[in-house]
Amino acid sequence: MTKWVYRFDEVDEVQAKAGGDWENVRTLLGGKGANLAEMARIGMPVPPGFTITTEACNTYIEAGNLFPDGMWDQLLGAMQTMEETSGKGFGDPARPLLVSCRSGAKFSMPGMMDTVLNIGLNDATVQGMIRLTDDSRFVYDAYRRLIQMFGSVVMEIPDHFFEEVLEKARLTHQTENDAQLPPDALQAVVEAFKAIFYRHAKMEFPQDPYNQLRLATEAVFKSWNGKRAIDYRKAAGIAHDLGTAVNIVAMVFGNLGETSATGVAMTRNGSTGEKMIEGDYLTNAQGEDVVAGIRMTRDISQLKEEMPAAYRELVDIAERLEKHYRDMQDMEFTIEDGHLWMLQTRDGKRTAQAAVRIAVDMAEDNLISRKEAVLRVSPDQVDFFLHPQFSLESAQAAREMGQMLATGLNVSPGAAVGVVALDADLAEAWAKNEDRPVIMVRPETKPDDVHGMLAAKGILTSRGGRTSHAALVARQFGKPAVVGVSQLKIDMGKRQITIGNEVIQEGDWLSIDGTLGEIYSGQLTTTAPDIKDPWLIKLLAWADTYRRLGVWTNADYPDDARRAREYGAEGIGLCRTEHMFFETDRLPHIQKMIMADLPIERREALGALLPFQRDDFAGLFKAMDGLPVIIRLIDPPLHEFLPNHLDLLKELSDLKIRMQHAADLETIDDLLEAYGKKTRILKRVESLREENPMLGLRGVRLGMLVPELTTMQVRAVFEAACQVTRDGVDVHPEIMIPLTSHVNELKYQRRILEEEAQRVMEEQGMEVVYKFGTMIEIPRAALTADQIATYAEFFSFGTNDLTQTTFGVSRDDAETGFLVDYMENKILPNNPFATIDREGVGELMAIAVRKGRSVNPDLECGICGEHGGDPESIVQCHQMGLTYVSCSPFRVPVARLAAAHAALNDKG
Repeated sequence: MTKWVYRFDEVDEVQAKAGGDWENVRTLLGGKGANLAEMARIGMPVPPGFTITTEACNTYIEAGNLFPDGMWDQLLGAMQTMEETSGKGFGDPARPLLVSCRSGAKFSMPGMMDTVLNIGLNDATVQGMIRLTDDSRFVYDAYRRLIQMFGSVVMEIPDHFFEEVLEKARLTHQTENDAQLPPDALQAVVEAFKAIFYRHAKMEFPQDPYNQLRLATEAVFKSWNGKRAIDYRKAAGIAHDLGTAVNIVAMVFGNLGETSATGVAMTRNGSTGEKMIEGDYLTNAQGEDVVAGIRMTRDISQLKEEMPAAYRELVDIAERLEKHYRDMQDMEFTIEDGHLWMLQTRDGKRTAQAAVRIAVDMAEDNLISRKEAVLRVSPDQVDFFLHPQFSLESAQAAREMGQMLATGLNVSPGAAVGVVALDADLAEAWAKNEDRPVIMVRPETKPDDVHGMLAAKGILTSRGGRTSHAALVARQFGKPAVVGVSQLKIDMGKRQITIGNEVIQEGDWLSIDGTLGEIYSGQLTTTAPDIKDPWLIKLLAWADTYRRLGVWTNADYPDDARRAREYGAEGIGLCRTEHMFFETDRLPHIQKMIMADLPIERREALGALLPFQRDDFAGLFKAMDGLPVIIRLIDPPLHEFLPNHLDLLKELSDLKIRMQHAADLETIDDLLEAYGKKTRILKRVESLREENPMLGLRGVRLGMLVPELTTMQVRAVFEAACQVTRDGVDVHPEIMIPLTSHVNELKYQRRILEEEAQRVMEEQGMEVVYKFGTMIEIPRAALTADQIATYAEFFSFGTNDLTQTTFGVSRDDAETGFLVDYMENKILPNNPFATIDREGVGELMAIAVRKGRSVNPDLECGICGEHGGDPESIVQCHQMGLTYVSCSPFRVPVARLAAAHAALNDKG
């Protein structure tokens, strides 16, 4: 027969059946049951008790809410043993035994499932306990708690009916809390509670203790599939098939008077990680009083003065538990007439900062190894150090006040508070000239919005996905961003936005949470974590000793490069040269080059751009002295550097109207000149328009059609490299040709560009060691990587475009369209733009690495899409044997830890 019930003193039997694996013990007994049994085994003061297994819960649910065969008989046997151990009888008025019935899943789900205390009390045992304790106040207090908890948990009677009775009693007796109510008041409360129970449950409160226990056990089993438990598991990523155990424990009482207390304590500070016991307690109370907030709790330090012996024992137990479990513990305790009882221990919840400090301190105290310390901190926790966050109190208060307006895609973490600006110029003007914090709000962002994005504290868009322009730039520069907010409507005419029913004027305050994707009206309070945290620096240094993947960065400007290097970047894996062209002093030159009709005009425009590019590259080389710098030649189609087609049509219509109403010839002449200029630009824009520009004239194709553009860029790279080399800088330039799909494209383009590089080095009288390589972002390139590797010294996977071309979808359209339904309906296991699609995109990458290295065993292979900062994708990159991952500067510390995790968890 299956064993469904285990006494606390039978944990060795469970562990033996589990093959000594404590995780399997926790799976069967739940975290609470396993830890209660383990505390009892190592001599902690734990009340007698037993656990009904999670298997029993799952069997109960599968059987249509019927106890498994034999379970109830095993429970009765365990109760008999508890009676013998305690010298009390369950339901015996002369010596009543009371028990609690508590949930306990494998993973802690605080407050999500049900508990019933004081089971075994009835009209007869109440009188017996009064005779035994000579304390009717305590007994009636325990009885009213049982009826209330049993009524709300087991019979689902709304709790407010009971609370109204208590509130009336407090008013009548002029007391601040329930603990001050006199015995006769509590006796009256008990009778009122019985009446409420009968009125709503259509039955008398059960007087049979075993009937109470049966119904309470069923209620705990059922609570596993309660809405709040399901929602919590979804949010926490806990499996729905684990089930909950039920723990039946002999009651100990913290409400016996001023020598009794109950509380919760952690062995270290859960916010900072400091090694000090912290917590709260109440005298003359039961456990739920501490968390219910009905009475003001006391800091655990006061227990040292109030009950010094119990406090010393608690501190001693805290130290023993930490050493035993080798982690910070969250403990529940009760002091019954001066005697300390431990009711629970579990690994304590902690902030990201605390998690890092605790891991490092425990490693340095030899409680755990450095490897364990590295593995105990998640990459997501490191991310919290890099971005401001809203304080928990501020966010909770805002939700309660109805300030949360909507949610969108949480594409760049952190909190931002500012005034709404609806265009990039205004965002920059307000931020620079008036020192106003700005949230830039746009339908979507474009490259020419970058200056406003840089000036803004945060970015909010109504369209776009996780790899949209807004998302990429926001992550690049560490700007909190929420995109794809479909409820967001922007009225540029009225200079206002509408989110749901809330109208917000330009200049009004807005708060966005890029970590959770939430938008709030008004100003929320932020906290700013610090990457200079000494414990984090030490932990990441340990992580670096374990990882095999290099961690590089995507950086377009020297400030980005310096920041990334401070964060531990070992090179630049992607410098996007087109971003440099959008700056106000360069854009006219690139536009002149595009508009040129004659070759000489094109050369003049490119000649004007050359010094800018050279200075840009020189700054990057200096910032990354001694480290490789991969420079991607221009990638986007040329139309992106010109005004928007629709905007031009509107401007021309406006000019026509103004000419019709012009007051004088001089004005007409000016308008005609402007009209002619705009018409010329429109014609060029229309000549460059493509049905699908992302698959059109861009990347290597553009370089082949306009070779002067890419040769200018290569000249700038090598002139800068020679210049800084003379200044003592150690340079390692790598030229990346984007969007190659056929080996002949790379062969042709590399020949032209390498000839230009050689010319520059001859002119400068200097040799610079360099590499030429290509981006793999087209499936054909991956499948013919052995051919392409004959002309490439490195591959860099552009996984954003590789995902688009593999799936045949537009990332921006997909992420705010059908992909949402795909995720909800489990058509796809993950968003492929957030985590590399292992079976498709990942397989193409693996093929490319394998084929490329079959030709060139030393082929450098990396990833420069935003997947390079995703921990799950980094695991795949490690498994493929890539050389490095490259990500935005603010993801570098995250990637360092994720790469270490990948290596330490590699079973191969």
